[in-house]
Amino acid sequence: MNLSNRINEMKFSPIRKLSPYAQAARKKGLKVLGLNIGQPDIETPPQFMETIKKYDEKVLKYSESRGEAVLLESFIRYYKDYGIEFTEENLIITNGGSEALQFALFSLLNPDEEVLIPEPFYTNYSSFTDIVGCKVRAITTYGDDGFHLPKMETMESLITEKTRAILISSPSNPTGTIYTKEEIRMLADLCLKYDLYLISDEVYREFVYDGLEVHSPMDIPEIEDRVVLIDSISKRYSACGARIGLVASRNKAIIQAMMKLAQSRLCAPTLEQVAAAALYETPKSYFEAVKKEYQERRDILFEGISKIPQVKVKKPTGAFYMMIELPIDNAEDFCMWILEKFSYKNTTIMMAPAEGFYLTKGLGVKEVRLSYCINQEDLSLAVEILKLAIEEYNKK
Repeated sequence: MNLSNRINEMKFSPIRKLSPYAQAARKKGLKVLGLNIGQPDIETPPQFMETIKKYDEKVLKYSESRGEAVLLESFIRYYKDYGIEFTEENLIITNGGSEALQFALFSLLNPDEEVLIPEPFYTNYSSFTDIVGCKVRAITTYGDDGFHLPKMETMESLITEKTRAILISSPSNPTGTIYTKEEIRMLADLCLKYDLYLISDEVYREFVYDGLEVHSPMDIPEIEDRVVLIDSISKRYSACGARIGLVASRNKAIIQAMMKLAQSRLCAPTLEQVAAAALYETPKSYFEAVKKEYQERRDILFEGISKIPQVKVKKPTGAFYMMIELPIDNAEDFCMWILEKFSYKNTTIMMAPAEGFYLTKGLGVKEVRLSYCINQEDLSLAVEILKLAIEEYNKK
């Protein structure tokens, strides 16, 4: 019997693809430093767990399909602090940011219509578009330019009669790039000129360094009916396992349409929603401390990587990822080789080969994405291991 063409054409995640090699390394007694995945190691604010412990309902019921009122109100207050006004009618709580993205793509694009996405991009964007049946058209960005968007003329040349939307991530996974106010304005102008939607993935909004700030398309009144905002508590509060996300738009017709999808999957988890609502009480000092920690980690990783001969890297300004180009022929082969055959101080490293973050064939073959979600001491050791591994690998 045959499986569907849709599932056969989907790819495995390059972020988790090498997990069997890491498991084998651990079985050999090696410590594996995980630079491959954005799993924060910062402690989840205590009120999340405390709320779960205090939950005393006798029956764990379905939530409303839109979401628990207490969590919707929590998100409304959170955005108001950023000058973004929402009502409950603008929001739907989702099973993580992943479901929010699927809701957006499913609601805005027909099969075979196109969404423009700057590459390299979060690998699951490809999975979500495969599920929906729409097509990705890549906006190629380059490390030498800090992965910023190309000029207006280049962007316009990519728009076809099938283009329906643009999907961005800022701060970006996997590049750590924060789009400037001018870049967001350019995207707004494109949406107005060509009648497009703009899907803005802002799950890394709190992770901004060097005194910069995030510019949301929600801040531009002329396109407020075209913007769909994607959010999640996973990274912001180090609560990835809770699977609580959000899709938001001031275009109530879009949200009303998405309610069909929300009702078809019934609801997001009730208990986690109640606990997530308590996270709004997290003090500003928490975010300040977390930002300081991640900026220090970024600096350790960037300064260390910059000293490795022939490795190309630009300092990211947001999120907790770094794209680097290695002086080797194939990054995936190199990543497997390290896990299988190289260690230092009884330790090896796991990285994410970057080819899977690109749509354009041939790009990213020599690149890896590094996550700095491990402690500073381990990051320093990881840089040392990478340097020695490159030297050993190129002797072959």
